[in-house]
Amino acid sequence: MSSSYPNFLPQVTEGLTELTSIDLLKNLQQIQLMSSVSPQPVHTTYTRQGKGNIPLLLLHGFDSSVLEFRRLIPLLSQNHEVWSVDLLGFGFTSRSLDIAVSPHNIKTHLYDFCQHLIGKPVILVGASMGGAAALDFTLTYPRIVEKLVLIDSAGLANPPILGKFMFSPLDTFATSFLANPRIRQNISRTAYYDKSLASLDAGVCAALHLECENWSRSLISFTKSGGYGAFLPKLSRIGQETLIIWGENDRILGVKDATRFKNAISRSKLVWIPRCGHVPHLEKPVDTARAIEEFI
Repeated sequence: MSSSYPNFLPQVTEGLTELTSIDLLKNLQQIQLMSSVSPQPVHTTYTRQGKGNIPLLLLHGFDSSVLEFRRLIPLLSQNHEVWSVDLLGFGFTSRSLDIAVSPHNIKTHLYDFCQHLIGKPVILVGASMGGAAALDFTLTYPRIVEKLVLIDSAGLANPPILGKFMFSPLDTFATSFLANPRIRQNISRTAYYDKSLASLDAGVCAALHLECENWSRSLISFTKSGGYGAFLPKLSRIGQETLIIWGENDRILGVKDATRFKNAISRSKLVWIPRCGHVPHLEKPVDTARAIEEFI
């Protein structure tokens, strides 16, 4: 691994060609965060770039990491203080077998991160499962969230019943299936409207955290917890101004939920990103950044 990368990262050998990927990896930091989810510190990985009045905090999707925002952070940090953190049980944040990876523990760990490092209200930006995590956090800690941005967000569908069947050996079989490079490449291609963006660089960024200790066990723990449920009955409680960004060609979640979010959250605005799939922040980062800038 290049000595310019932090030593807590798995070995990066080849495949990274985009400067945004390389630069973000070099700028990752890790703190031993004391959190009520554990008597021991949680080695929490994050990045902080730029300066501004109200910080933005970006939350990644399922089985992902802060690298998901490698193309968006450089654009937003030109005018704003931008943070992104690997959620408990995901990315390069340490995984302990003694800590259940559940929505409750994820938001508790995130709260402790905000209190210890950021120290003031944030504009919370969540993509896919990160959107569900952002909704859960906003509903629980509304005073910490100044505004809310949802990017092709999960959080309206009931969680799958798969968790009920995640017992050995089916649990390890399921994660082995998800770790298969061909399966991950197929998922990546489905997430993009422009399939050429499912590149080798993108594949390295999406899979690097799989080399972290206890990746499989943490994913199983999260699935067994039931994951994030349907927030629709609670969305009327969200009083923050909310921006909903959605790719017009999302083949992962579809497009119907965009309007459902818009109708359920009173102070919300919906922005469609044309010729774009499930990941506007990766596929159309300039359009996504512009929408967030105008919203702010």
